[in-house]
Amino acid sequence: MNLAQQIFPIQVFRAYDIRGKVSMLTPECIYAVACGLAEQFIEHGQKKIALGYDARLTSAEYAEIIQHVCMKKGLEVTLIGQCSSPMLYFIAGQNDGNGIMVTASHNPKTDNGIKWVLNGLPPTPEMIQDIAKKAQNHFQTSNYKIRNEAKAEHIAKFCLAYQKYLISDIHLKNKFKVVIDGLNGSAGECAAHILENLGCNVVALRCHADGHFPDHAPDPSKEQHLEKLKVAVIEHGADIGIALDGDGDRLVLVDEKAKALSADQLLSLFSEICLKSHPNSEVVYDVKCSTMVRNTIRHLGGQAKMIRTGSTFLRTYLANSNGHAVFGGEYAGHYVFNDARGLGYDDGLYAALRVLEYLSESGFKTVSELFAKYPARFSTEDTYISTHDVEPSQVLQYFEKQSLNLNAELSKIDGIRLDFKDGFGIIRASNTGEYFTVRFDADSSARLNEIRNTFVNMLSDRYSKIAQDILDAQ
Repeated sequence: MNLAQQIFPIQVFRAYDIRGKVSMLTPECIYAVACGLAEQFIEHGQKKIALGYDARLTSAEYAEIIQHVCMKKGLEVTLIGQCSSPMLYFIAGQNDGNGIMVTASHNPKTDNGIKWVLNGLPPTPEMIQDIAKKAQNHFQTSNYKIRNEAKAEHIAKFCLAYQKYLISDIHLKNKFKVVIDGLNGSAGECAAHILENLGCNVVALRCHADGHFPDHAPDPSKEQHLEKLKVAVIEHGADIGIALDGDGDRLVLVDEKAKALSADQLLSLFSEICLKSHPNSEVVYDVKCSTMVRNTIRHLGGQAKMIRTGSTFLRTYLANSNGHAVFGGEYAGHYVFNDARGLGYDDGLYAALRVLEYLSESGFKTVSELFAKYPARFSTEDTYISTHDVEPSQVLQYFEKQSLNLNAELSKIDGIRLDFKDGFGIIRASNTGEYFTVRFDADSSARLNEIRNTFVNMLSDRYSKIAQDILDAQ
């Protein structure tokens, strides 16, 4: 193995995308990845791509490298400039479904990464590993020189095209006062314009893109990151608060009382919306979603389908369902409409607009009234537990054997999930690090503790450190 291969950061090639610390994603690494991407597009018979980037301080530079490499290899590149991932996917649809987005999504400012779509679909894990192999062959340890050749077309043109589509799709019967929090990412500014053009009274909060992310990482799934949004909703008497992540593909909503709505609640409402117009259809959700989601889908006459975690798997499943699956969502805040509306990808703003549209048609006066039938669950967030240098597969195999005597439905789609009548628990190995993720959900606080303690007790004899970590994470 040569020196270049020894220091090549293979760990940034993950199950869903390419992502890691900027210290690993050097210009030399990006150049090598760009060569691999260009070759993959060409091998699949593709000739043109759209290219965008988020607000991170290194993203424009990385996009320039990618554009240079792709053009050199004969691809026609439309450089959008700074944009959201949903806008990139939209423009990619006008470029034979091909696009590359430089982004680390909701990660801290010290990270960056790359997502892409090929012929309208995200890459499979095998395609990502193919890029890793190709990139290793192109990786050089010498300094890569930026050529300053990249030319972005006027971003307003692309925002207007994306805006025009959303406005044509969404019909609001009422005018709402909305607080939109862009968390200093690349989606906020265009999102605020779209809301204004739909007739909303808009309060824009942190919609100016700033790669320094002065307050915190652009991750709305963390409750503490919503404080400014909650204060603004109450201060302005807003009907709703919308928080988008760093590249705009994830959504968190806050109702008029400044109470954050969980992904489980949103998934339940979106299931209601889509099954009302497409009865008996399939609704897809990932293994971290609550028992309420499954029960809601079944109660509404739909077919509940649980799949492994990862927005790329979700989008691919929906695309290959031939319209049978009309909606899919993830606990992480990714929501994909496939009900003959939307464009088959996760767009946080579009999902928020579907809530407002449904509210305007429902007869309910407030967001809290709309969600009253889907009360908040007693649950934990994703909790990260060290493997303590134990092989994850050994732990999961042991845990599976221990669980066979329980009165629970066992799923091995992604880790080990146990569904009880009144809640669930899951333990799964991370795709990105040496840790497990665990999550618990139940109808009551007491039952939540019981399910968690069941997991702890099953692990305590052989894997006491892991069991103790789960217990301490309460």
